[in-house]
Amino acid sequence: MIFRGKVHKFGADIDTDAIIPARYLNTSDPRELARHCMEDADPAFPEKVVEGDIIVAGKNFGCGSSREHAPLAIQAAGVSCVVATSFARIFYRNAINIGLPILECEAAVEDARPGDELEIDLNGGNIRNLTLGKAYQATPFPGFMQEIMARGGLINYIKERMKSGA
Repeated sequence: MIFRGKVHKFGADIDTDAIIPARYLNTSDPRELARHCMEDADPAFPEKVVEGDIIVAGKNFGCGSSREHAPLAIQAAGVSCVVATSFARIFYRNAINIGLPILECEAAVEDARPGDELEIDLNGGNIRNLTLGKAYQATPFPGFMQEIMARGGLINYIKERMKSGA
């Protein structure tokens, strides 16, 4: 899985309420969630984000409430991957469950600037900042977790395994 997109950079401790404000949790429609994704952190984000773009953020991304809407809003907004210094534990699990690719790489986060173009090889954990001409190594996910993300999340992964009798 290789992604290429423009960086939207955020700081540390971006909580789930900044990712998708509680006032919009009366819906689970991905399109509606996408219209409000990150608006409390950057009001213009829903208009600026383009399919395939990448969120880059500091430590503890997705902290706060255990809200499945947060990774869903990011994915529905067209973000292909999130690279952060670290993720809050529950956000990390929720992202994998819905098939939102995420990677931890402090050096890539420190160097990335808004608008830089990144290329990410999720399977190998390779991150290249094409704008700066720099390469970084994140720890890749184990094979089974890569399969979950490749199939669009845990539910699709389980359905496929049940069909194949595995």
